[in-house]
Amino acid sequence: MNGDIVLLSATPGRGVNAGDVLAQISNARLDRTTLIMLEQKASDARQKLAATQEKRGSDLNYLTSLSAEIGGQLTQLKTLFKSQIEELRAQVAESDSLGGAKKALVDRQTKLVERNTANMDMLNPTLKQYSAALHKTEADKAKLGQKISQLDALERGIYVGDELIPIATLVQKRRDIDLDAKRLAIEEAELSAQLADQQGPMDAERARLAKLAAAEVRVPGKGMVMAVEASKGRHVGAGDALASLVDCEQQFVVAIFSYRQGQNLAAGTHVRVDGAPFKSGIITSLLPKTSDKLDERYAVPFPQTERREMYAIVMPDQKGGDGLRTNSTEADGKSSPCAVGKWVTVTRDNGAVVPSMSVAWRQLTAFVTSWGSANAQSLPERNRKAGHARLAEKFREASQDSVALTKWEDWPTRTEAVVSK
Repeated sequence: MNGDIVLLSATPGRGVNAGDVLAQISNARLDRTTLIMLEQKASDARQKLAATQEKRGSDLNYLTSLSAEIGGQLTQLKTLFKSQIEELRAQVAESDSLGGAKKALVDRQTKLVERNTANMDMLNPTLKQYSAALHKTEADKAKLGQKISQLDALERGIYVGDELIPIATLVQKRRDIDLDAKRLAIEEAELSAQLADQQGPMDAERARLAKLAAAEVRVPGKGMVMAVEASKGRHVGAGDALASLVDCEQQFVVAIFSYRQGQNLAAGTHVRVDGAPFKSGIITSLLPKTSDKLDERYAVPFPQTERREMYAIVMPDQKGGDGLRTNSTEADGKSSPCAVGKWVTVTRDNGAVVPSMSVAWRQLTAFVTSWGSANAQSLPERNRKAGHARLAEKFREASQDSVALTKWEDWPTRTEAVVSK
């Protein structure tokens, strides 16, 4: 991730353990376009879902009121039909009684005509009245049957007849509203599923932005901070190094030399190491130089004045009894917690190599500095001679190669660099 360093707890020479917080990075310049787009889609779906739920709720309330209205009208119609049926039954009984009276009158007049007591002019009107009484009885019975059928159909939810048109309209409207409510229920389920599908990418995007907004850089393993390559407030990006971490228990020596010295430093050669926790070592491999960029991965930069044509990898000689100590003692008497990154000299046993100018000047500078820091009083002649002897010895020791003590694990990596996410 990219961001600004708000906390940097790494200091050179500090020992750290796995999981320790090395730095805290904050990034306020995040691209939230994707999250805004996802939230907008989710907001639209949420609004549509709310509107659909309101419409469906309104339809359900309307259905409740329609059902109540239809139920009330059905009760009234049933009561009305029952009263009409009773009235029609009375009319049918009355028609039957009237028809019976007319039939008795027709029978009496017919007998009178047969006896020639009366003529047909008196019988014909009576016959017509009797026939009309019969038709009226049949009509009343038909009306009674119709009302009974309507009541039976009303009980079964069938609305036939002019009197049932209003309630039939209400029932049809209730069916339409019920279908619309079911359609809205399906749409509500679809919108809910759509909103749930959009919630997943939105939560993932929020989590991604949360990781990119702030992060803690933790130490991957136990070791010592070799160098700090960043500062508080600095803007860093992915892959930038914040600090260099080394494991002091996994140290080895990288000796630099030219091709002409390669015949003196073959693999398996036993060498003497001065200035390191271990006094001797064995050359395990010889590697050619590849690039300056790869050289930057070693513990300390190599001097540009040296002929860095080949590298010799020297491992501590455990058989020699030196062991591998994580504490070393500097020239000034102070204890150093780790020797990784320290310049040492390597000498082949029973052999010599061409002096290195950088090593000679470095040793001469150290000698002169230590000499100048001594008592400023005049030294005896024998001390002067001893000083010249030491200076000559230093020049002779300059024939030893300058080397860098670094980490053996994961060669050719100098150290495990802690980078930002």
